[in-house]
Amino acid sequence: MTMTMTMITTTTLTPDSATTPTTPTTSTSPRIAIIGAGPGGLTCARILQRAGVDVTVYERDASPDARDQGGTLDMQTATGQVALAAAGLLERFMAIGRPEGQDERALDKTGAVLEERIAAPGDTAKPEIDRADLRRLLLDSLAPGTIRYGAALDHATPMGAGRHELAFRDGATATVDLLVGADGAWSRVRPLVSPVQPFYEGVMFVEVRLANVDEDHPAIAALVGRGSMFALSDGKGLIAQRQARGAIRVYVAFRGPTDWAARAGVDLADPDAVRAALLGMFGDWAPGLRAILVECDNLFIDRPIYALPVPHRWATRAGVTLLGDAAHLMSPFSGLGTNTAMLDGADLARTIIDAPDLRAALATYEATMLPRAAANAAVAHEGLGAIFANAADNMREHMAASHPA
Repeated sequence: MTMTMTMITTTTLTPDSATTPTTPTTSTSPRIAIIGAGPGGLTCARILQRAGVDVTVYERDASPDARDQGGTLDMQTATGQVALAAAGLLERFMAIGRPEGQDERALDKTGAVLEERIAAPGDTAKPEIDRADLRRLLLDSLAPGTIRYGAALDHATPMGAGRHELAFRDGATATVDLLVGADGAWSRVRPLVSPVQPFYEGVMFVEVRLANVDEDHPAIAALVGRGSMFALSDGKGLIAQRQARGAIRVYVAFRGPTDWAARAGVDLADPDAVRAALLGMFGDWAPGLRAILVECDNLFIDRPIYALPVPHRWATRAGVTLLGDAAHLMSPFSGLGTNTAMLDGADLARTIIDAPDLRAALATYEATMLPRAAANAAVAHEGLGAIFANAADNMREHMAASHPA
């Protein structure tokens, strides 16, 4: 999901200069393994392949469609779109992205509209795309056999000279010259460079969904509009996002412990009980907003918000690095998580292609990535706290920053 606030980022690639494949300058072809087939890892693999560099992506899922890929996100001009251009995929993205998804509407608990921004015709600053569609775009761009599904990394062992032996849960092993951890919040690669683990931000999202909204839930469809709707009051909120194919995904947000349901005596496997508990939390909210909880499907999924400390840094290690959430897990209240991950992947691929050796490539990449990640993660952390502290005023500021005049 994407909740865009003021963007702090630096870019080392440009859309125009990054689209042409470059011949690698290294004299030998290193064995490169990317752990995790998320947007950042796939972007890196795509750019490497365009330059003729061999790469293998190891993905724990058994298949591309083994699990739900989540909601929608935007692709921002200075980050995600730069990475897509470097991968030669920007035009294809623009053909399937949703510029109208940039619309945003902020409400209070009475249903009063506090602020609204409508994307102008031709506005492509940050079109939305469903995560599943973005992943499919990237997967389809890779050579057959690039991704090894069902390959869940158990651990990696340094072998000297930058090489690592990978041990997978199915008993398979591989030895590589460069190990890239693109394996998310609970990365198995991160311990090779840092002992840090994510911490709970104190905010819980409960995800709910509505399908075929224009026909079956027209009032909710109108409330949410073409893009995103943020209803925030009293330290909690309903954050709804229009997706492709007539779907809306909603995040019921509140401060509380990760075991909030157990403490309330609620069985998460009992949709009636969860629905009743959430309706109780929002008992004095407008009927039109409460209708989201009444009419949503019977699937309720806890999404606790975790983050890595800011800044998260490490000294460059031979033969291993991180990108995306493995390096800088942040809350969604910035819109920068996936965008930054994809720019990480693009930057890493370019430095591998251009640098004289892998050690130089990693040093150059991390010198750019780590400070950028720290700045963006700080924005996300501050945004999460600000939104819940003073919802109305901060949502106005957020939307003004997201849509400058």
